[in-house]
Amino acid sequence: MITPSAIFHLAFPVLDLDRARDFYGGILGCQTGRESARWIDFNFFGHQLVAHLVEPEDHPAVASNTVDNQAVPAAHFGVILPWSEYPDLVARLEQAAVPFVIQPYLRFAGCRGEQKTLFVRDPSGNYLEFKALRDADMLFATQLDSPQ
Repeated sequence: MITPSAIFHLAFPVLDLDRARDFYGGILGCQTGRESARWIDFNFFGHQLVAHLVEPEDHPAVASNTVDNQAVPAAHFGVILPWSEYPDLVARLEQAAVPFVIQPYLRFAGCRGEQKTLFVRDPSGNYLEFKALRDADMLFATQLDSPQ
């Protein structure tokens, strides 16, 4: 079984701290920590996420790659949720009318790596992926598409 052994820290650019607080704190339910006039710490599913205020011209553009016939943003971050928690997150996103960049769907159905995934953008245009694996031990497996 895969268990977290360390907490990761990710700093990322945002264009508006109030909108970031509404999205990460309000919609995703992340608690806030320290903050200043230029950044906010969020408890992002047990990890430290820091939203740093930048000017629009300093926000990076994002290229994409094709995966499962979907244009997956090359720069993105997110979490892998327990299978049972994924539907609750989908419902919260839908209730808040957050548009899906990639609609929730099932990958590798009936295979060892069966997983649910979706992509959204935060108010600053940062891409997030949320996924859940039916068997968390398959997270780093090299053969996901073979039958169970």
